[in-house]
Amino acid sequence: MTARTPRTPRTALIPRTAKGTATRARILASAETVFARSGYTEASIVRITEEAGVGQGTFYLYFASKLAVFEELVDDLNRRVRHTMSEAAAAGTTRIESERLGFQGFFAFTAAHPALYRIVREAEFVSPRALRSHYTRIVEGYSEGLATARDAGEIDADPEIAAWLLMGIGEMVGMRWVLWGDRALPDSADDSTTAIAGPPQAVPAHVFDEMMRFIQRGLGSAALAATTDHPLSPVPPTSPVPPTHPSKEDTP
Repeated sequence: MTARTPRTPRTALIPRTAKGTATRARILASAETVFARSGYTEASIVRITEEAGVGQGTFYLYFASKLAVFEELVDDLNRRVRHTMSEAAAAGTTRIESERLGFQGFFAFTAAHPALYRIVREAEFVSPRALRSHYTRIVEGYSEGLATARDAGEIDADPEIAAWLLMGIGEMVGMRWVLWGDRALPDSADDSTTAIAGPPQAVPAHVFDEMMRFIQRGLGSAALAATTDHPLSPVPPTSPVPPTHPSKEDTP
């Protein structure tokens, strides 16, 4: 008895027309909605195509499998969040001001794309490679900006370590105040969905201010000496987030 040769998945098509690009983007946006709503295990290609309004045959033109579209979605969210942070931080004239603006951009993106949290956390089990790539790519660009600031004497902290710490701060603050907000904890497991569901909220001004003071102290004496004469309150969830999908690596 001979072993059956495994079938190689169909190679995904790279769109060459505006219509194809739009169709692929619609499938990806629908995957974001379905994965966020149902989780990876319960999500299916049927549900994704129904959400996108396309046939399953069209799905397979662009993605080889459910795992393939999930991993592409993690990469796509990563590109967009890095671009949003980079664009916001670029307006800063000092590192501390860039940090403030970058965090504003991140919280605005989180409010516009709350699925980011669930999808990235599921990647730990679905695709550890995608999870590690997501965080590593953010840190690589982040640490470059911090290294430049250290060389200029603006901060004293180790750039790579500081990048990981700052990323953790942003993620936890976003989860607590943007996603959870003021909603009460559930009384039982049956109430857990309704208790945490709801529209994203803004990070309260006093929370944002305290976070920035903590970051200033953590980045070192040069950062502590920096003055911030303008308010530190964050961008509200309703603020527009750039829809650009950059092809280059962005540095926050």
